[in-house]
Amino acid sequence: MRSCPVLLCLAALMASPAAAQTEARRLRPVLEPALLRPEVVAWELQRYLAAKAPALPKVASAAEWRRESAALRRRLLDEVIFRGWPRQWVEAPLRFEDLGPIPSGKGYRMRKLRYEIVPGFWSSAILYEPENLSGKRPAILNVNGHVGPPGKTVEYKQKRCINQALRGIVALNLEWIAYGELNHPENVHWFGGHLDLVGANAAGLFYLAMRKGLDYLEQHPNVDRSRLGVTGLSGGGWQTIVLSALDERVAVAVPVAGYSAVLSRIERPEDIGDIEQNATDMLTIADYSHLTAMRAPHPTLLIYSAEDDCCFRGNLVRPYIYDSVKPFFALYGAADRLGWHLNTDPGDHNYQLDNRRQAYRFFTRYFGLKETDEETPVGSELKSYEELVVGLPENNLTILGLARKLAAEIRRSEPPPAEARQRLKDTVRYRPVEVKHAWALGSTHRHEIETRSFRFEFDNSLSAAGVWVKALAAASSAPGTIVLDDKGKKTAAAQVADRVNRGEQVLAVDLIFTGDAEPQNPGRVGLAQLVAALGERALGHEAAQLIALARWLRAQGAPRLRLEVAGIRSQTVALVAAALEPGLFAEVAVRDGMASLAHLLEAPVRYEDAPDLFCLGLYKEFDLDGLARLAAPTTVRYAQRP
Repeated sequence: MRSCPVLLCLAALMASPAAAQTEARRLRPVLEPALLRPEVVAWELQRYLAAKAPALPKVASAAEWRRESAALRRRLLDEVIFRGWPRQWVEAPLRFEDLGPIPSGKGYRMRKLRYEIVPGFWSSAILYEPENLSGKRPAILNVNGHVGPPGKTVEYKQKRCINQALRGIVALNLEWIAYGELNHPENVHWFGGHLDLVGANAAGLFYLAMRKGLDYLEQHPNVDRSRLGVTGLSGGGWQTIVLSALDERVAVAVPVAGYSAVLSRIERPEDIGDIEQNATDMLTIADYSHLTAMRAPHPTLLIYSAEDDCCFRGNLVRPYIYDSVKPFFALYGAADRLGWHLNTDPGDHNYQLDNRRQAYRFFTRYFGLKETDEETPVGSELKSYEELVVGLPENNLTILGLARKLAAEIRRSEPPPAEARQRLKDTVRYRPVEVKHAWALGSTHRHEIETRSFRFEFDNSLSAAGVWVKALAAASSAPGTIVLDDKGKKTAAAQVADRVNRGEQVLAVDLIFTGDAEPQNPGRVGLAQLVAALGERALGHEAAQLIALARWLRAQGAPRLRLEVAGIRSQTVALVAAALEPGLFAEVAVRDGMASLAHLLEAPVRYEDAPDLFCLGLYKEFDLDGLARLAAPTTVRYAQRP
């Protein structure tokens, strides 16, 4: 009887040791257990970031600090705040429109104003003036915090502005982006990440919005330019210290519960704040303790609450921004000009009567007015939201709309590969790492499959988690596939089983910020912001870990490597890594990806869902197809075209 060649081939395959088969259900018990504790991941990142916190300099004289402050001011404005913003927008002449008076109480008058922050993006304001305005008067810019729908009409702000006018002070009450008349879904502050993505530092928009208010007051015919002040609560406190530190026109500043130094924000997640408060690269130049010191010798009153129910509890932030800063004021013989008030009534996150009285006393003292802390009762004169509506253009831009506008103007060149690769390294702040130790946490040896579970410790003391899987019969030199999934390795059982059944060894990995390696309390959103503020990028960390793990797997005997990734975050990390190290991977196979980084703007993808992708300038410099070309000879293949 003659043998059948087809049957002989099938028999040979069945007898082949590499033909061991597995199923997703057999791998889930290995892939699903967490290998890292999220609070430990967070602690590793906190420790890593704390070591990078900028310290206050040691200076010997007022003249030395004056020179250093001027240099810090220039760098913060040029390299951070206005990075990526068109110069003509930054230097544009003031454009305010007066929409007329509002019926007012005795002793003061009110007017509706609106102004252009950048072309097509308008905001509103209410001007409060003394009733009998003559000569030159001091003026205060009143900025908002996170006050919700009321915006500029919030009760305590109206009382403050009216009382300022009754004291002979011109008061300007600005609306803040995302609140009041600017309350729009596309103005949520997290869309600042989309500005970063297209190359414009998000802090620039917020800075221009408040600086325009100061410009208006300076140009007011009845304002004494030497007596300009700023004050606000929470996000308004943040605006106050930023504007008053970077703009020397501000004579007196009273920030209320608005900021803390980076070390106290690393220590307490609730203090981290929003994206504009963690401006990309800011902390490579100066911390908020520096900004406070840059106020010296100008009068500055720091108001905090004893039991703040939001953030920045007074006794916890004081060592960083008051005790350590007092000596800088002392250099000028002006230690008394840095004031501190701890609010205990009501003691929560507030700008209520006690705090307002402290502010009245401070402003009147340093404006050379009759010093007083009394507040005139004006509750019956407060206006409704509708009465203070100014009205903005129907097609007014939003933060997201502005990001899309800037994206539409991007024109990329494609330089030689070496130059493009260096530009990519600079954009994602790529710093190579190595696997310092692969901590073996567990293993299995059954159903013809062997597995090992690892905590990967890198030489920068950060971690990733992974599970190595191989058929017992497969050679130690079998080709390798690294599997990444936006939802974590616990969801990747089917993909791992598929590659094992092809005779490969597989490493299912959770890189930092994903799956088992996602930090909690603080979470990835807050920590990714701090990473960027300290001059690094979450995306660069992820790509560095992936490259290090690929080299580790190759050292275990895998001669040929490929990537199997699912989701837009994993896709982007894989393409960046492949572009940085061309030839390291034979193939990148993508499922559930996107065709372009423009998807982040068009969908839009929320910053909170993918903070690592909103890397300053990434879309301005690159798109995914360009990264794929830069990765050659690596092949990029999509399971389905996005």
